[in-house]
Amino acid sequence: MTLSARFLNPSEAARRLGVSTKALRLYEQRGLLAPARNAAGWRSYGPDHMARGTDIVALRTLGLSLAQVARVLNGDADGLAPALAAHQALLEGRTRELEVAIDKVRKLRADLAAGQTPSVGELTRALAPAAALQVEFELPWPWGGERFALRDIRPLNYIVGPLGSGKTRLALRLAQEIPGAVFIGLDRSSNGGATANLEADPALRLRVDRALAWLLEDGATASDALLALLTGLEAEGPTAVVVDLIEQGLDQATQQALMAHLRRSSGAEGRPLFLLTRSCAVLDLAAVGAHESIILCPANHSPPTRVAPYAGAPGYEAVATCLASPEVRARTQGVIAWLPGGQGGPSGPGAGRAPQPASARA
Repeated sequence: MTLSARFLNPSEAARRLGVSTKALRLYEQRGLLAPARNAAGWRSYGPDHMARGTDIVALRTLGLSLAQVARVLNGDADGLAPALAAHQALLEGRTRELEVAIDKVRKLRADLAAGQTPSVGELTRALAPAAALQVEFELPWPWGGERFALRDIRPLNYIVGPLGSGKTRLALRLAQEIPGAVFIGLDRSSNGGATANLEADPALRLRVDRALAWLLEDGATASDALLALLTGLEAEGPTAVVVDLIEQGLDQATQQALMAHLRRSSGAEGRPLFLLTRSCAVLDLAAVGAHESIILCPANHSPPTRVAPYAGAPGYEAVATCLASPEVRARTQGVIAWLPGGQGGPSGPGAGRAPQPASARA
């Protein structure tokens, strides 16, 4: 390591590795990573530490526990076989999706060569990922009954919008309209129901325990809210899961660990998740992949729309504003998106009622 190499503080190192600072401390406690110390005694991470951290994160992405990661880094391959098998299944699912997309493009090229110009709709469907589920319905209040359709439902879908924009109503309607979908509400602080479900279903208990162990090793904090959330997410049967304000009751490190887990476990053919959020730890715009989508509910109650995850895309700045830091959101608590009377104000259910507290509206 050269003397001119730049050393990073824990926050910078964690951000570049895509983990929390709490996860870095856990890696250090387990003997996986030994950061240097500067003259003041603070931890610092140079190129060699970052390379080691990258290896750890990659092995964790395969689903290995920290104990398994330690063994692999020491040359012991025990535990790699099932992890690689699961990762292979994930990649094969994505390969099948790509094959379907390639066949669509091949057909369009053949039609074009034969003098048949494809329609805009055909081009859009060819470029969109294949999806088993589609949904279309009339939007509830505060919208005016416009039709809303999702033709290419991704494994991970984020629903974002300012307070009062209707995002909770959209989430509820999605859970109602997608056959076999379930809705996980905000009443997750008490785990009484979750505990009963786990006691009645040993297989579910095993899946939840495995997921919880993985999250705790990645820096999450155990809580009733997290246990209840995992119980809903790991349940078998639902064709889709819609979660209201997924960050509810979870600290930032837990949110980051949870999203790493969901990205790792959500394959191209997995059941879709719809995550209602206003947290930049849940929806990291720089980390959104091809199998994820962002649905924005605008403040002016225009119909919800898909937003591409790059600066300059229509709606991107509005999404970024919704994902302000917890400190900024605390300062804006109580601000509600609404349409003033005489300018297309609220109509339908709830019209004319006194505004609800911000904590009761979404």
